[in-house]
Amino acid sequence: MYQNPEETGRDAEEQLGRDWAMFQSVEAGASGSLYRCWETTGPVVVVGRSSRIDADVTLDACRDDGVPVVRRFSGGGAVVLGPGCLNYAVALSIVSRPELAHVGTSFEFILGRIVAALDVPGLSVAGETDLALAMRKVSGNAQRRGRRALLHHGTLLYGFDPGLASRYLNEPVRQPAYRAARRHEEFLGTLPLSADAIRTRLEAAWEACGHRGPGPGPSCAGTGHMHNGADVPARTLFPV
Repeated sequence: MYQNPEETGRDAEEQLGRDWAMFQSVEAGASGSLYRCWETTGPVVVVGRSSRIDADVTLDACRDDGVPVVRRFSGGGAVVLGPGCLNYAVALSIVSRPELAHVGTSFEFILGRIVAALDVPGLSVAGETDLALAMRKVSGNAQRRGRRALLHHGTLLYGFDPGLASRYLNEPVRQPAYRAARRHEEFLGTLPLSADAIRTRLEAAWEACGHRGPGPGPSCAGTGHMHNGADVPARTLFPV
């Protein structure tokens, strides 16, 4: 599936800003539901809105390697993005879908559709907010909620080097039970799909549910709303 090379090259801070602008469009009632996906060309550490940077991130390694640390606007822990990690975002109206106002129900709804769309034998929801294959995490997810909408975004690992997580992240204190105290390299897995196959299946699934991409052209190319820079809470904490 076609991927706009300009979108692939955008930095994570701007990509997160586009996710935020998409959420704002649904929150304002200008759109019913939107989705997009994107990738980074190099490693980036992204931390949750309440994460303690010094506890979650190996800052010395980030400094040595010039890896930026960016804070996102949703919950959850710290993650490393990079080649082989497809990032996706879905903004949904909780006015038209009031059942999604319940956090657990919304995760079940979204992750269930992703599992069905990807059609990978053995892929399942694990730890309530992850997707796992053969007991290895292949997707982490988080949400941000407003009065009218929710933004759900996550990662899908298809060729990611788990050594990046080991180098740039500390082992998390809070862990899902299925992790069983495994270290990053033992815990993270990959989907047996190409990036193009993942994009195509996700797009087909969301369009079948009545959702649309944020602009003309391939939805997962990220050709959506630009943010204005003034109201986007994602910001670089430790620049290159």
